[in-house]
Amino acid sequence: MTEDRNASPELKQTPEEALADYWDTVDLDDHAGAVTRLQELVTTLDLDESIAHFEMRSVYDSVGDEQAAVVEYEAARASGLTGSRRPQLDIQYASTLRNLGRLDEAVDVLRAAVPDPSTGDARTVFLALALHDSGRSAEALKLTIDALTPYLPRYRQSVAAYARALLDPPTDA
Repeated sequence: MTEDRNASPELKQTPEEALADYWDTVDLDDHAGAVTRLQELVTTLDLDESIAHFEMRSVYDSVGDEQAAVVEYEAARASGLTGSRRPQLDIQYASTLRNLGRLDEAVDVLRAAVPDPSTGDARTVFLALALHDSGRSAEALKLTIDALTPYLPRYRQSVAAYARALLDPPTDA
């Protein structure tokens, strides 16, 4: 059997490889082209619906169309996205909600998100940003300090006490 020299390189790749290749080569300055190219790729790869929505929301966010991204985020969540993409989706969805000024929703999404090793402390960082933007700076600072405290070589107990005091200041007797 001879190799078809005209075959698309994307067809010789796994879906994950084709998606990685797309993200490595996409020109995000060409908004319409980037969206169209990913729509075609998603259709060609015959992806699971939740993954297709996840990938489409990525391109919409990347080209600055946050309204379209929210639609895809919500579709990906509703279609049951799982695996390592789910914690990424929760963080990115909440970040987009925050950018759109939907701060309470962003906080709710991040509080409900399950921590995952694939995203490390990113959930906490984005939650702190959303809390800060919603006027809850003391709570945001406490979360940030709590996330950093385990990495301190010294002063962990003092720092933890100071962080607690941010939300429960001492009362004057």
